Amino acid sequence: MKSILIIEDDTYIAELERDYLEANGYDVEIETDGIQGEKTALKEDYDLIILDIMLPGINGFEICRHIRQEKNVPIIIVTARQDDVDLIRGLGLGADDYIMKPFNPSELIARVKAHIEIHERLKKVSKDRTEEIIEHGELKIMVPEHKVLVKGQEVELRNKEFELLVFLASNPGIVYSKETLFERVWGWDSTGDAATIAVHINRIREKIEPMPSEPQ
Repeated sequence: MKSILIIEDDTYIAELERDYLEANGYDVEIETDGIQGEKTALKEDYDLIILDIMLPGINGFEICRHIRQEKNVPIIIVTARQDDVDLIRGLGLGADDYIMKPFNPSELIARVKAHIEIHERLKKVSKDRTEEIIEHGELKIMVPEHKVLVKGQEVELRNKEFELLVFLASNPGIVYSKETLFERVWGWDSTGDAATIAVHINRIREKIEPMPSEPQ
């Protein structure tokens, strides 16, 4: 059973989240204080953390930053604040996603499920990558050798083009935002922005697609 930690000072919201998550087969713990919530998050191992921003003791931004320094666990921020700067800050500190209050419980469950699945796929890819070969039709990616073949012919990709292609090919069928791809491949501490993704995607298509305007 997957375990989830909720750090939320509003007892009603925390219990509502817990009830829906438990009804969907998750094991849930609740912390209503920021300081204790951070201690629990760092001490125990969870499959995902749901984190409020406005908390007594220490705010969610600081908790997120401290967790990310120690652990690679999916974090979903839940906030009532509409300020884009705050949301960008939260994602920049390492949160995987955010959801606004009031929220649809079904949406919360869907996001929790998606991020746990993505995290597990990434762990598997990381574990298997040293001996992995990825094939999709006429495309063959030889990860250890850092080679990409199309119809048996080697295609030269720059480092980030290669990493981006490997990430997408390792997670078929999943739709990612540009922001998520930038965070996963570049890291939020890098210079640049999500527009970088569009440039790299276009370059990859030009190199591996017979018809870049109609990518397969």
